[in-house]
Amino acid sequence: MSMLDRIVGSRRGTEGNGHLVVEAGLITDATQLASGRPTPWQTVQTARNIARPHALDIIGRVFEQFQELHGDRSFRDDPAIIGGIAQLEGRPVIVVGQQKGSSTEENIVRNFGMPYPEGYRKAMRLYRLAQKFHLPLVTLVDTPGAYPGPEAEERGQAEAIASSIQLMTRLAVPVVVVVLGEGGSGGALALGVGDVVLALENATYSVISPEGCAAILWRSASEAERAAVAMKLAGPDLLETGVADALIREPAGGAHTDHDATAAAIKSALVAQLDRLSRVPVADLLSLRYERFRSFGMFVEPDGGAAPAPAQPWWRRILKNPLEKGGL
Repeated sequence: MSMLDRIVGSRRGTEGNGHLVVEAGLITDATQLASGRPTPWQTVQTARNIARPHALDIIGRVFEQFQELHGDRSFRDDPAIIGGIAQLEGRPVIVVGQQKGSSTEENIVRNFGMPYPEGYRKAMRLYRLAQKFHLPLVTLVDTPGAYPGPEAEERGQAEAIASSIQLMTRLAVPVVVVVLGEGGSGGALALGVGDVVLALENATYSVISPEGCAAILWRSASEAERAAVAMKLAGPDLLETGVADALIREPAGGAHTDHDATAAAIKSALVAQLDRLSRVPVADLLSLRYERFRSFGMFVEPDGGAAPAPAQPWWRRILKNPLEKGGL
């Protein structure tokens, strides 16, 4: 049973092919994409398409009365992170997203969607606002990763990401995450800890970019296509591994071909999930959120779970007991 089922107890119907779906436009079974399924590298290229709808495009079409809030109250306002208070079909919510640009000039202003530490601290300010006023939180993930420059490291990039992840795990409000395009590394995970994680059909979510992975494993960024296959970062892979709870269908040709239809599908999914999550007790939300992320991956404990023998101190590994054979 998927985490989505466990949390919301969703009603399921069937499509003409017999595969189960939660609702129209929401894919919960990777076999639904088996026919005509794009390669992982094609998915990467689609996720990076500059014409795809970005956070502000979605916010303007999905939410009403959006009031953007600025600044982290410490250093500055990071334009790569946007967020504020809005309404979703009459329900007040907090929405936070990573904003890319739709042109080279806008991408420069938005730092290509790569936040600085102050961006994540602004996000945390909004997370706390959601908790203070008991408002559901919606996050929109779309970044190649956090900004890796020296000035970001000087201002505590790693600490800001870690604190954001920690805060999201403990928020006593419903949290729904939507991956719009690229979900890159910890820069994405700082907005990606939720009760339900949805992704657009051609979105990606990975610990590193294919180029970065290829440079490490094969010493050449030209092996990025090979890395994309090995990393299992495409939508169907995210479903199979449980990283995403469901995929949101995109229009034919991709989300960049029809922003309105993409936003309508996202809105339908958000309304349904928030309606269901709002009926779950807070204690259960927190418990299941914890279990969701603890369940990733598989491991086997040796000897039936017995604790391994403690390692000898370094000096015992060098010196031998003089009473033993072969001692000093």
